[in-house]
Amino acid sequence: MIGCHMMFALSLLLICVYEVSSFTAEYHNSIKKIDTCSTSGLPCDDLYEAVRYIDRNALKLYPDEEAKEQLWQRAYGSWKLQLATGGGRFTEFKPVPIFAFAMLDEKNFGNGIGFNEKNVILSLLGPHELITKRRQMVINIDDIFLFANKVTDGTPQFLKKGMGLGKRPIDYKNDGKRPPTFTFIAASEKSLIARGGTGGIAIWTRLDDDIRKKAYSTN
Repeated sequence: MIGCHMMFALSLLLICVYEVSSFTAEYHNSIKKIDTCSTSGLPCDDLYEAVRYIDRNALKLYPDEEAKEQLWQRAYGSWKLQLATGGGRFTEFKPVPIFAFAMLDEKNFGNGIGFNEKNVILSLLGPHELITKRRQMVINIDDIFLFANKVTDGTPQFLKKGMGLGKRPIDYKNDGKRPPTFTFIAASEKSLIARGGTGGIAIWTRLDDDIRKKAYSTN
């Protein structure tokens, strides 16, 4: 009888080990595929399926606060937007034709556009709010930069209002709207994957240099 119980327990253990090994292998294959596409800037045929696999298994990948905190830390850095679906109902990733960047550190989130990472034209910057439980980042924009020079004070009021400068989640709530957010799907040494508020998915590749030096003047 004891032998039967031991055999049953061993069988369950082997099944669990197999499932974990299978999941780990599929996860690494998916990340490898995403890294290849983000680095090249060219989508492969099954890129969306690779992203969806990770997204569907988020509870396994990030089972607790510690795992989600590690995700945030991997997301810190400077990123170039490479691929995007364009909206929640689209399942095809397409290359982004302009230089667009994102920056995330312990305090702020910034993004902008330019000719390249050495010549940034327009940049936005503000403190983020990380909702670890949801893997979600609420975006707050406080300042505008042109060619790395802060021009917030001289920006016309209608532009500030249109960009939501200085607004916080409570302000959006009072207006009956939702604040801009990103929900992080995965982050590696090479790639960052996140879903925007409209459901579209974006893939960035990590930049070698700190974009803050070219996007945000310290003067």
